[in-house]
Amino acid sequence: MNFSKRITSMQESPIRKLVPYAQGAKAQGKKVYHLNIGQPDIETPDSFMESIRSFDEKVLAYSLSQGMPELIDAMINYYKKYDMDFEQDDILITNGGSEALLFSIIAVADAEDEILVPEPFYTNYNGFSSAVDVKVASITCKAEDGFHLPDKKTIEEAINPKTKAFVLSNPGNPTGVVYTAEEVQMLADLAREYNLFIIADEVYREFVYDGLGYTSFGNIKEVEDRVIIVDSVSKRYSACGARIGSIASKNKELMKQILKLCQGRLCVPTLEQIGAIELYKTPEDYFESVNKEYEKRRNIVYESLNDIPGVLCKKPTGAFYVNAKLPVDDAEKFTIWMLKEFDVDGETVMLAPSEGFYATKGLGKDEARIAYVLNENDLKKAMNILKKAIENYPNRTI
Repeated sequence: MNFSKRITSMQESPIRKLVPYAQGAKAQGKKVYHLNIGQPDIETPDSFMESIRSFDEKVLAYSLSQGMPELIDAMINYYKKYDMDFEQDDILITNGGSEALLFSIIAVADAEDEILVPEPFYTNYNGFSSAVDVKVASITCKAEDGFHLPDKKTIEEAINPKTKAFVLSNPGNPTGVVYTAEEVQMLADLAREYNLFIIADEVYREFVYDGLGYTSFGNIKEVEDRVIIVDSVSKRYSACGARIGSIASKNKELMKQILKLCQGRLCVPTLEQIGAIELYKTPEDYFESVNKEYEKRRNIVYESLNDIPGVLCKKPTGAFYVNAKLPVDDAEKFTIWMLKEFDVDGETVMLAPSEGFYATKGLGKDEARIAYVLNENDLKKAMNILKKAIENYPNRTI
């Protein structure tokens, strides 16, 4: 039997493909500290569960393909806090941010077209693109520069007639970078000059630290017809399992076209939408306390990494990830070694090797993403184990 080239060319998740090694470690009785995946341990607001528990309809019916109007209204009110004014037909509810990304790519690019992505990037940009025969072209960003964008000329050289859109997360996954207002404006200018869309993955919008300012692509008036904002409740409200995402754009014709894809998959789950309505009513002090907690965790990880000889890491200013260069020959081999052969008093650590976050072959081999989603005590233990692992790894490079 033959399989399609689309599926065989699609990469495995660099995050999830190592899960069997973690399961094996646990089967041996080891405790594994999961720094590999962005699953927050922050409690989901009670309002989500309460709204579902109080649901008393006799039939669990389909909702509208575009999403429940009440949820769209709640999102409209949310965006107003960020000086973005959307109408009902400017927002579509999706099955998580993942479906929002997939639908957006399908809507703007044909087979053999390209999307231009700063690397390292969220690996599913590559997965979703390859599934619909769209190529990821990369703009390489460096750890030494804190993964900020290169200059305009460098980006311009990567644009060609097949380029249809920029796709990027801001704040960044896996890097934690927060792009400056000047960087956002630079991409907006390039989008106008070269007739490109901007698919802006802004699911970490709330997680910006050190009093830093944040500029959304939705705030750049002159490209509002080119901007597609991908969003999700997963990280913002610690509701990853709810699978509620959205697409927001002022381009009315684009939204009509994407609605056809929404109609094809019928609707997003009704109960999760009911819960999400209440999430969008969450008081602002929730974000203030969560932000402070993540900033504290960020500091623990960053300071611990700086205490390990040979590690290269600039302080990230957003999301809840650090992407660091490690003094090892291969971060994937190192992670597997930690899970199979190393422990400290029966405990070990799992990282996300970064090679799969790059489109350029050979890059990221000695890098790993660390998600600081564990509580303070567990993070300190995990970072101590990581330090000892690097000291004892037989193929370290220093």
